Amino acid sequence: MKKLVLVGALALTLGACTEREERAAGGAAIGAGAGALIGGLATGTGGGALAGAAVGGVAGAVIGAETTPRRRCWIDDYGYRRCRRVY
Repeated sequence: MKKLVLVGALALTLGACTEREERAAGGAAIGAGAGALIGGLATGTGGGALAGAAVGGVAGAVIGAETTPRRRCWIDDYGYRRCRRVY
């Protein structure tokens, strides 16, 4: 059962549609793992690990989504659409 849950969570992480969603999902996974580790070591309890995972997951998702390069597009003088990444 644990393997099924792990594979399902991994599939959700990799199944995001856009680059922004992929980075948010990846950041959430990394943040939740790190938060659970830190929370568990700091408190020595499962509740501390769960709280750390929740806080780390949210923080990782926000940071991952906001660090995604954005695209800025415009129409040039010849009518062509031009796009570039803005960091």
